[in-house]
Amino acid sequence: MDQNENQYPARKKTRLVGYDYATPNYYFITICTHNKACIFGSNQRLNPLGKIAEQGFATVTAHFSSVQIHKFVVMPNHVHAIVILNDDDIKLNTVVGNYKAYVTREIHRLDANLEVWQRSFHDHIIRNQAGYEKIWNYIDGNPMKWEDDCFYPNL
Repeated sequence: MDQNENQYPARKKTRLVGYDYATPNYYFITICTHNKACIFGSNQRLNPLGKIAEQGFATVTAHFSSVQIHKFVVMPNHVHAIVILNDDDIKLNTVVGNYKAYVTREIHRLDANLEVWQRSFHDHIIRNQAGYEKIWNYIDGNPMKWEDDCFYPNL
């Protein structure tokens, strides 16, 4: 058998190569649920699991005093947030990992077998005011455009 046969395709890199994600900056993040399952309720009304996902953002700022969450939305199968790192001692993946762990732990109190998150997360470094405003407006309008969202399940 050829050495390269039966190997999985190379995983797409999810981070900007060479960028230090502990750099104080504004970041736009998206975290999807496992298999993009709609576990958080509807785009207009969060269920108890969605409320846990919402509460998770408050725990981030309580746990990391130099981190701010400027804007977020919990959608049926993903969350978006603008995360601000104000200190170079904390990395973005640490903040996201803490958020995902809190939400998973709390959800497992209700349903121990539910797989909550997919691996990793998407991020975008917000580089200027125009980018910030565009992302803010996207997060703000996301629930009203749910059926046009790329994460909307086509059943």
